[in-house]
Parts: sequence; C-alpha cells; structure tokens
Amino acid sequence: MGFSVIIPARYASSRFPGKPLAQLQGKPMVQHVYERACESEAERVLVATDDQRIADVAVGFGAEVCMTSPDHPSGTDRLQQVVRDQGFYADDIVVNVQGDEPLVPARIINQVAHNLKAEPEASIATLSEAINDVESLLNPNVVKVVTDTRGMALYFSRAPIPWPRDSFALEGAHEEMPEGFNWQRHIGIYAYRVKLLNDFVKWPPAPLEETECLEQLRAMWNGARIHVAEADEQPPAGVDTPEDLERLQKLLDQGER
Repeated sequence: MGFSVIIPARYASSRFPGKPLAQLQGKPMVQHVYERACESEAERVLVATDDQRIADVAVGFGAEVCMTSPDHPSGTDRLQQVVRDQGFYADDIVVNVQGDEPLVPARIINQVAHNLKAEPEASIATLSEAINDVESLLNPNVVKVVTDTRGMALYFSRAPIPWPRDSFALEGAHEEMPEGFNWQRHIGIYAYRVKLLNDFVKWPPAPLEETECLEQLRAMWNGARIHVAEADEQPPAGVDTPEDLERLQKLLDQGER
C-alpha cells in the first residue's frame, strides 16, 4: 500500500501574508515543498489551498491542486476535505507536509509513512528529535513528547516532560541540560489514516488540546494511538516570518558558492 502527500498552502498569515508564493532562489516556496515531496515515494502529491493565486501558480509548475474552504479552523480540517472530495478510502495513508518547509527531506516523508504502515494499532505517525540544550527544554514553543517502549505517544506538551525533579532541584540546575533521559522535541510532520481524519473533524476540541494549544491531543483524548520515532534526518527549520525566509536564502546562497 502506497501513500499520498498533501501540502496545505494558505495565503492568509498574520506574520507572513502570501508566504507560499514568497520567492526563494527564483521559485515560489510552495514549489520547493512540492518538489521535495515529489522526491519521496509518494504515489500522489497534492497542493491544498483556499486561494486562487496559489492554485494558479501551483498548476503552472505542474502540481495537482485541490481547492478547499477558507473557513477551516485547522489544517487537519483542510486535509479531511481533500480526502473526502478526492474519494480516498478509509485505510489510505496521507502525509501532511507543511507548505512553509521548503527543505523538508524526502527521507522523513517516507519514514513517517512507512512507520504508520508498520503499526496497525496507530492512526497517526509523527517524528521527533533529541533536545540537547536546556533552553529548548524549557521553551514552551518547543513541543516535547514522551513515548512508551513501542514508540506510542504518552503525551505531548509545551512543558518540559518528563520533569527532572532531582536535577532541577539543585541550585543552578536550570542552566545546563540534565542527564539521565533522552528528551525529545516533536517534529510537526504527520502521516494519517484517512479514517482518523474523518473521525477527527467530528470531535469537538478537547480540554487538553485547548489548554496546551496542541491539536494532536484531540486525537489522543479520543483514544487514537500516535506512533513517534526519531527522525532519520534532521529537517531544517521552516519559514514563519520574512526574516526566516531571508536567513534561509542566505544559507542557500552560501551553499551554492
């Protein structure tokens, strides 16, 4: 069984309006994402957008485009509209690759899809990477995840989990990384079974989800299992702001030289 990639690409953004169309090395950013996705083993790569400008550009570079409602409350709702409109089957697997990650490695797209295929109890698969500095461990913008021995998620949080009670009880302990545990940062790439997407949009927001502002906690609240593995390759940071884009452009220019 193969898998498909869906790339949500919205024009509206509070921090960076029109971000998918921002130019990076002479191409719109969404085209870079599409090309990386096409390097994966995906049988089909679709761009999902609510904006005709993005749709026209995507069609121009050869992408299959699905128009979606501008009123979706989340990216997951946008994905579900695509699988519904395109007639995907309940056991099909789709990978959500964000439209602001122009350097996403094809290797981790394949990894997250294969991991979900290999874990029939899981409805979602995602990835993580090691946290190596205490600033990241304490940063609420860095989402932490803990798993069981099979790699099934126990919880996602903006708080440092697990909390190193004895280490952080020492004076000055918050200044260096505690020892004794492999803390993990969640990487926001997901593979879904289509049935989970169809169920997800019927569930109301969960208290944990609203408290942490983490959408995946709605799935866990309703009993869905999420498989987590360390990424085979560390993905470069995505683009949230014009400053991020400028930094990325400089890095790519240096690489070319």
